[in-house]
Amino acid sequence: MAKTPQAIRGTQDIFGPDAESFAFVVETFERVRRLYRFRRAEMPVFEKTEVFARSIGETTDIVSKEMYSFEDRGGESLTLRPEFTAGIARAYLSNGWQQYAPVKLATHGPLFRYERPQKGRYRQFHQIDAEIIGAAEPQADVELLAMADQLLKELGITGVTLHLNTLGDGDSREAWRAALVEHFRAVKDELSEDSQERLEKNPLRILDSKDRRDRKFVADAPKIDQFLSDDARAFFEAVTSGLDAAGVKWQRAESLVRGLDYYRHTAFEFIPDEGSEAAGKLGSQSTILGGGRYDGLMESLGGAPTPAVGWAAGIERLAMLVGEKEEAAADVIMVVEDDSRLDEAIAALRDLRREGLTAEMVASGSPRKRYDKAAKKHPGAIISLQTNSGHSFSGDEATDPRILQVLPVYK
Repeated sequence: MAKTPQAIRGTQDIFGPDAESFAFVVETFERVRRLYRFRRAEMPVFEKTEVFARSIGETTDIVSKEMYSFEDRGGESLTLRPEFTAGIARAYLSNGWQQYAPVKLATHGPLFRYERPQKGRYRQFHQIDAEIIGAAEPQADVELLAMADQLLKELGITGVTLHLNTLGDGDSREAWRAALVEHFRAVKDELSEDSQERLEKNPLRILDSKDRRDRKFVADAPKIDQFLSDDARAFFEAVTSGLDAAGVKWQRAESLVRGLDYYRHTAFEFIPDEGSEAAGKLGSQSTILGGGRYDGLMESLGGAPTPAVGWAAGIERLAMLVGEKEEAAADVIMVVEDDSRLDEAIAALRDLRREGLTAEMVASGSPRKRYDKAAKKHPGAIISLQTNSGHSFSGDEATDPRILQVLPVYK
């Protein structure tokens, strides 16, 4: 007998309670995005490699180590999407979506990164994503963060706080960057190898380093607040004031940064509180949902300067925090105790479902045991089709007017 193929390492098959939790996250996201009037968008699963190389950055680990890239039959380099924002930005520019600006977009689906599989992380994983493109006002940041906060609450995820920082405007960020280069250059030989490499290209990423050799120098590194322009300071104050008005709990996180040059102003992550149930499942330093304002991204893809802000969250991680969910019981189960009435049951199922009722049929196995089989599923109602055109109802919902409307013969 041929050996059964196994799933590829870093992928997963989702079924049962895990699949129900996954679906619950997606359904809740879809409901909340409609409340906030975010429009659904769909992009290709693969793009030209340059879309990600130019937008994510050639020096990042995602581009240099983690992308699934391949050459197609025409000799063009293509890449399975490792994140959503670059593809959304490309679609915004190539499809003329500027005519709808400011546009609020939401999407979800699979992403691909070749990284070490670990708890809550896979090589094919899934994210939900929300973006506001073409809005330069701090109110857009507040709207996006309020949406994220409501989503987590409606998923039942508690013990989570928004960690918030500002990266300033372009001038503020450049002045801060220069000060960081000067600060870390003085201790370059004592930094980790990765940070030495990042020093000239991307010094902000050193602030994110978890290496103990770097942490002692990060603590007294220059802070962004020393370099904020009046406009940048006012922007951040408007964001925090709006969050307070929206009832979103937040705390300042001065070490929270985004290394790529196109990020501006707001950077944020929702992180489990120490000692919370979420921290117990994921760890207190795990990001549940994160994002920021990326006003400079469109230019890297050849577009005009365009303000934008967005966030993303892993569906697997959210589902892990939601916990296992069982499939909801059916509204109605049709039990066919007389096989000659099978077609009647099929027609009834059709009409029940058209009325919006979830319905299934039990018509196999011993006729005497079919009713008990249905009862073990705890449906809202059981309709049993018996011999000699007999029938019976049971269950609290057996007199639901929709059932009686579909099955007038049983009134």
